[in-house]
This record gives sequence, structure tokens and C-alpha cells, in this order.
Amino acid sequence: AHASALPASMWKLRCSVGGDENLVSLNDFIGRQVWEYDPNGGTPKERANVEAAQKEFWENRHTKKHSSDELMRMQRYREKGHGVVFIPKCDPPPGADVAVADVAPSASGVVLATRRALEFYSTLQDEDGHWGGDYGGPMFLLPGLVIACYISNVLDQVFPEPSKKELFRYLHAHQNEDGGWGLHIEGHSTMFGTVLTYVTLRLLGEEPDSEFLAPGLKWIKDRGGAVMIPSWGKFWLSVLGAHSWDGINPMPPEMWLLPYKLNPLHPGRLWCHCRMVYLPMSYIYGGRFVGKSTELVEKLKVEMYCRPYESIDWNKARNQCAKEDLYYPHPWFQDLLWWG
Repeated sequence: AHASALPASMWKLRCSVGGDENLVSLNDFIGRQVWEYDPNGGTPKERANVEAAQKEFWENRHTKKHSSDELMRMQRYREKGHGVVFIPKCDPPPGADVAVADVAPSASGVVLATRRALEFYSTLQDEDGHWGGDYGGPMFLLPGLVIACYISNVLDQVFPEPSKKELFRYLHAHQNEDGGWGLHIEGHSTMFGTVLTYVTLRLLGEEPDSEFLAPGLKWIKDRGGAVMIPSWGKFWLSVLGAHSWDGINPMPPEMWLLPYKLNPLHPGRLWCHCRMVYLPMSYIYGGRFVGKSTELVEKLKVEMYCRPYESIDWNKARNQCAKEDLYYPHPWFQDLLWWG
């Protein structure tokens, strides 16, 4: 369904709760944020307000990329009993002494501003004391979760239909006007973002000729096909079975067994985010893990490449990267090590 035409859904943000016997927390889940779906939640007016907010976001999605936590703010205002669903613009009461440019604030103006600030932030505060917020932006995190769930055969359990509808809404809304998707929601289209989002939507059930995937696939093929995706994308496609492990530069797990002391090349010295990514990636690379082949995976191998899958030069593909994704070319020494 077209993202803007999806019905308004009532989701409720719950914080600092467990409820899953498979989850363990050392701090009693303090700060954990979970959106729960309630098919019967909300009054007709509240549902109408949610639908209006979704419609406004959709219509302005190419200029205003972030949701501003609108649904969370609406929920907080309902819970705190202010009688409104949107945080209103606070106009000063008649006769209030409010500071303007180059004019020192009076005591009453300071008190008014302070009260506004306290009301604003206390309204957004959760019952456990923390202030929640959306970790929005990266477009390459969700595809990894969807691919992992797909090859583990738990996609429908992790993402029931209401969740899938919201994934469609989110990914459709953040498609760029040229048909691609970026590294993050405000970024230009990249092969990394476009291929992984295309794969995600296909695994979730969307057809390749849809109004969203058709231009996305054109964007991919116009730039050489999925073989041009950078290394992290090559990794995820190889795990899925839609790319060959022969087309990836080495990530040998043995590197982690080298002495750490006096070794500047030890992967444990990488920046924390890179270190925590490459540790599991090298482990999986060492076993060349590939998910079970399915009809859909075989279709992806046909759809995303510009030549027959069996004829791709995977050795050449190791260093192929779309210009939109090439932030820093490999130094010759790095290529020499990889080719060795």
C-alpha cells in the first residue's frame, strides 16, 4: 500500500519495561524504549490527530526529513493531562513583559520563560525520570536486522503485520526524489543505502515493480548494479546469499589472535564502532556463512545485477564501489595487502 494511504495506527511508547523471558537487564530495563501496538487504542479524535500528523509528514517528507518525535510528544501531552495533543506555541499573555532583541529581560519575563521551559521538559519526561528520544537517521541498521531475521526464519515473529506496515511507511517516506536511499535520512542517495533498503522491502514482501522499488532498482542499475555496493553491503548480501564471499576483501578472524601489545594494526585498536562491527563480521567471514537459498533470494540475484549472476567477476568486484559511496579511495598499500 502507498505509505501515505496506510491507516493511522495507535502505538504507545513504553519505557523501562521487560516482559520478555529471553531478555536480561542489569539495570531493570531503565531507559529501554518499546513501541507497542494497540489495535483498539485511542479515541476517534486521537486517531484523527495521528493521521493528520502522518499526512503532514508525508507531504513534506523531502524537505522535513525528521519526525521530531511528534507521536511521542502527542502521547506525553495526553498522559500529562494538558488537554491538547500537540505541544502548542506559547504566546505571552496580554501585558506580559517579554524580552526582545537588545532589551534586558525583566523579572516577570524571566519567570514566564522559566515556567514555559519547565512545563515543556516536564511534559516530555518519562515516569522513570529519563527523557526518551528517537535514535533516527541511519538507514543501514534496519536492513541488517531484517536480513538476520529472514535467514533465521523469524521475520514474521519479530515483525508482525502492524510493524511491517510502519516499516513500509518509514522506508517509503525516506526515499529520495531520485529514487534512491541515503546512508542516513538526510543524505544523498548511495549504493549502500539503496541496495540494502531495496533488499529490505523485498524481504518484507514488496514487489519489484512497485512505485517505490521500480525507481530504486533503476537507480541501482544505472550505476552498475549491486556489485558496486561498498564492503559492509557486500557483507550483508553475502550472508543473505545474494553476493559471493569471493567478492569481498579479507576480514580474517585470525587478526584478533595476534599480540595486542606493540601492535598498531591490531583490530582491537580500531575506533569503538568499527571494532564492534568488524569483530562479528570477521567471525562470520571466517566461516563464510550463507543463509538458506530461497526463491526470493534467487530473484534478488537476477534483479539487482546488470549481468547474469554466474558471469560476474567476483575478484574484480572486491574493490568496486559506486562513486556516491567512495568517500576515501584505498591507499595502494591497503590494496596490496588485500591482494596478497
